Amino acid sequence: MFKSFFLTMACTLVLLMTGCSNPPVAPETKPATTPKTVSVPEWKSGYRVFVTNESSGDLTIIDGSTLEVLANIPLGKRPRGIHASHDGKTIFVALSGSPQAPPGVDESTLPPPDKSADGIGVFDVEQNKLLRVLEGGSDPENFDISSDGNTLFVSNEDISSLSFLDIVSGKVLQTIKVGGEPEGVRLAPNGKTVYVTSENDSAVDVVDVAGRKLLKSIKVGRRPRNIIFLPDGSRGYVSAENDGTVAMFDPVKNVKLQDIQLGAAGEIKPMDLVLSPDNTKLYVSAGRGKKVFVVDTKTNQATASFEVGTRPWGIAVSPDGKMLFSANGPSNDVSAVDLANQSVVKKIKTTGSPWGVLILNR
Repeated sequence: MFKSFFLTMACTLVLLMTGCSNPPVAPETKPATTPKTVSVPEWKSGYRVFVTNESSGDLTIIDGSTLEVLANIPLGKRPRGIHASHDGKTIFVALSGSPQAPPGVDESTLPPPDKSADGIGVFDVEQNKLLRVLEGGSDPENFDISSDGNTLFVSNEDISSLSFLDIVSGKVLQTIKVGGEPEGVRLAPNGKTVYVTSENDSAVDVVDVAGRKLLKSIKVGRRPRNIIFLPDGSRGYVSAENDGTVAMFDPVKNVKLQDIQLGAAGEIKPMDLVLSPDNTKLYVSAGRGKKVFVVDTKTNQATASFEVGTRPWGIAVSPDGKMLFSANGPSNDVSAVDLANQSVVKKIKTTGSPWGVLILNR
């Protein structure tokens, strides 16, 4: 009896300490996560507006016909730059684990960056969910897509670099040094060169796509933000935030041609750029200036401006050219603007610090 008792107690003790009959299982180093699927009404026709929300870490989807929010879908930390694949089936979003550092903030007081959150999110438009996160280099902010759709060119703000990212493998192929605090990235229409703004150096860097090397740096104005080209590649435009200007340059000779003055430096802060569908108008968001400016691409002069909201950042124009949407970060809303009369018809609430705007059509 005592022998049986002691044997039972011994086995119980061994089971508690080692699991006895089953070998120990090594814990996972990082729990697997399942992408969330959010119910979104079927998309049959028309256009939808996709907005990245930097502080809340999600994507707002807006119906272009009703101007109603269809869903807010989690993406990851600090989603900012947003672009669609050439076939419109996939949306890529720059994600960053670096803490937000608005102007005037002492960065030494900020928490350390979460590098595990850096990457490029891959969002499936049909399934309305995040499928995976690709490598994106350190602190990715914005990017563009190669002509063949296989490579992303990603600005890495905190390490002054541009990364070449292979979409299929999800790996960074090469990272090259560019100017300080790179932000805007745009592939030239010929697909041979990619342009990157350097906020610190007041310049746009020209990078050879095939050779993956820096070719030239063009001085364009203080704190350049974003770039856009006319489709024929004859002209490029860069927003110079601290000068209140848009710099026009020749992308063939890679020289600055002229400054287009929008307003007083410090009051008007040009940010994002978008062309009308017929390419006759260039729309420029003015940040703390609260406005969007209209530039005639033939005369290269500002012809009008209209107020849209608090600190408009990312902007996009509907496929029919009738509506403009602006992301107004501090007020957590998107302005829907009727371009015929240049007035806001609705302010659409988002979740937290809307940043980038993308429109897709069916």
